[in-house]
Amino acid sequence: SEAEPLFLQALALKRKWLGESHPDIASGLDNLGSLYKSQGRYSEAEPVFWQALALRRKLLGELNPFVARSLNNLALLYESQGRYSEAEPLYIQALALDRKLLGEEHPSVAIVLNNLAYLYCSQGRYSEAEPLFLQALALTRKLFGEEHPDVALNLNNLAGLYYFQGKYREAEPLYVQALALRRKLLGESHPDFAQSLNNLALLYDSQGKYSKAEPLYVQALQICILRLGINHPNTMKTLISLAYLRDRLNSQQ
Repeated sequence: SEAEPLFLQALALKRKWLGESHPDIASGLDNLGSLYKSQGRYSEAEPVFWQALALRRKLLGELNPFVARSLNNLALLYESQGRYSEAEPLYIQALALDRKLLGEEHPSVAIVLNNLAYLYCSQGRYSEAEPLFLQALALTRKLFGEEHPDVALNLNNLAGLYYFQGKYREAEPLYVQALALRRKLLGESHPDFAQSLNNLALLYDSQGKYSKAEPLYVQALQICILRLGINHPNTMKTLISLAYLRDRLNSQQ
């Protein structure tokens, strides 16, 4: 709520000073679209991302890293909505562009590898997802070292892959590492820290370890309400998970 008017004001000023056809306008649109996506305002984010992509293609051509960024952002949006068939070709285009323009060992390559792997994981295409997750994790560690938020993200997503396959023993230490990293790097009020709490809670919940899961859900929910609001998709998911867990506990009494 504090960021939105600033993004809109910045975009209006850029349009006034630079006109409609300038790369900085596309960057401003990108920022606004990312804000809407982070709030779960997907229908508002989509046309903004498309405007940014169209403008970058017009001004910069197809072979440009910023075009790859727009493709990745649109793919992320579609993946968040479960529109997997629309997201996949955008990720593949973005990855090919990044590799061609930036080389194999670039942070953008690691990011898109991770995103494409997550898409495959969401579709149950686990054998395709795992090598991409491992490549992304190895590349991120090589580029940034062990203590970086992207390493935590990669650990979290690899753990998620194992969780969905029922490989709980492999998933738990990765979730724990991701949680510890996010606590250290981002603090205990960050939405990504809440996500790690929720994921570890889901793992314990699935194993019937309800006493370990419940306080993690509660902590995650408190952070989500404070930082994202009650109507955000992440808040609602955590709230529903906690409600189901407490229902199971009540039925056992």
